[in-house]
Amino acid sequence: MHGMDRECFHPEEAASLERTGLPRGLIVDLILKYAFFEGTITLAELIERSKLSPNIIHSIYQQLHQERLCESRSYEDRISLNSKGRGLAEIALKKSQYVGPAPVTLADYRRAVSAQTLRLNLTVDSLKSALKDLVLAESVLKELGAALQTGGTILLYGSTGNGKTSLAERLPRLFDDLVYVPYAVEVSGQIVTVFDTQVHQVESKGRGNADLRWLVCRRPMVKVGGEMRAEMLDTRVDEITRVCTAPLQMKANNGILLIDDFGRQRITPRELLNRWIVPLDRRKDILSTPSGVNFEIPFELLVVFATNLSLSDLAEEAFMRRLKNKIRIDPLSEDLFKELLRRVCDERQVPCNQEMEEHIVRQCLTHSPNALRACFPNDLITIACGVAAFERRRPSLERSSIDEAIRIYFAR
Repeated sequence: MHGMDRECFHPEEAASLERTGLPRGLIVDLILKYAFFEGTITLAELIERSKLSPNIIHSIYQQLHQERLCESRSYEDRISLNSKGRGLAEIALKKSQYVGPAPVTLADYRRAVSAQTLRLNLTVDSLKSALKDLVLAESVLKELGAALQTGGTILLYGSTGNGKTSLAERLPRLFDDLVYVPYAVEVSGQIVTVFDTQVHQVESKGRGNADLRWLVCRRPMVKVGGEMRAEMLDTRVDEITRVCTAPLQMKANNGILLIDDFGRQRITPRELLNRWIVPLDRRKDILSTPSGVNFEIPFELLVVFATNLSLSDLAEEAFMRRLKNKIRIDPLSEDLFKELLRRVCDERQVPCNQEMEEHIVRQCLTHSPNALRACFPNDLITIACGVAAFERRRPSLERSSIDEAIRIYFAR
């Protein structure tokens, strides 16, 4: 199940400042800030920090030297800012406290995202393989496969504990290709950070003649739940680092954005759908920098909503129609529930015979008459194993152990 080969976008190292497309003043400010914080720094360290070519760094160094902003004896020596240079560095820090690698241009970012868009060549077997550790009804697999193949936003809905989040979290397995992600993007003189260690899984820092301002990563998976707020959908200045960061959807570009517990965010479903009517339809989003400059980015990501609220509680029918792929995740049938129970027991190396399977099913239905939820097997076996560990014995599924786990789990 390959998406597009990442070689369709291969950023080559820019040999000159002109080739980067970046304002010279922005790079000078970055170099001043590196030197300001380090006290003294070598040109080799400036190259490593900025991810720019030696030619560019030597050019900037010569400018600093000619303008008498730094002190050094040769290119190989450590350089340090003089009082004039430190003064300019402090001015640069007031404009932006970003001191990471040099950014890429907005035009290059747009080109990269558009070239690396999600594309699937999906089959029944490949989908089952990606979700092989889950127990799902055939109808769910069929509906999910159709939704992924046709594209568009996916809404997973149904009562709690039936695996909506687990299903969504496994979707990245469908993609085994890599994409280039920039450390940051320059927008009208403002640096917006994109790369996030909590989101992007780095495979390598480029190879051959690659531009090191880009990282080679797995396709990203961004997950957000009830903590989601309206301000997270636009660029914002981080309260701790004082650096401008990209919104959720920009970090998720070329990957997946999972909005879990949809309907329980600090932004209402109506507000969110209103905000994304154009992006979901036209695959483009309009953002603004903290200074008020509007700019356009591609909206090339798979958005997945997961909710246990009824659809009528989320928004009116006209709004819900915009979410074309709605897949209901129901409680398990008795046969599927037993299959999942056997898998959990095998994984935990806890023997479970047919008699105990029947007993667990009966007890679960006694306490939850309308639903054999997918979360029950793992939760109950975890409790049974925890009790056994405390009592310094091997876990087993005898009737007494099961009844104790049931009592703890379904406490009234």
